[in-house]
Amino acid sequence: MAEYEIECCETTEVHEELLKVVQEKMPEEERLYDLAELFKVFGDSTRIRILFVLFEAEVCVCDLAEALNMTQSAISHQLKILKQNKLVKSRREGKSIFYSLADGHVRTIIDQGLEHIEEE
Repeated sequence: MAEYEIECCETTEVHEELLKVVQEKMPEEERLYDLAELFKVFGDSTRIRILFVLFEAEVCVCDLAEALNMTQSAISHQLKILKQNKLVKSRREGKSIFYSLADGHVRTIIDQGLEHIEEE
């Protein structure tokens, strides 16, 4: 990745009208915190790999463990985090629990991220 130099203003000039617009549009601190916490969930490659499996199919923990060459315990731990953050949902079928994406937003977030990192 190329190194970027950050340029700064040569003088201090506050643009009051611009700041007023920004302050009116800025979400509340609690919402910003919640958004930052959501993005932290995407900061783990195992969770990203789980989501990619779920893009293709609704699966149980056994299937995920096999697909990702991990233990069921490790998969369950990551699924708990994904479920707490409303990124996946589960349903019981007999003795199995099947997981799927919670909604279409999850795929959109990942797709947007991929599009961003693939830009030149």
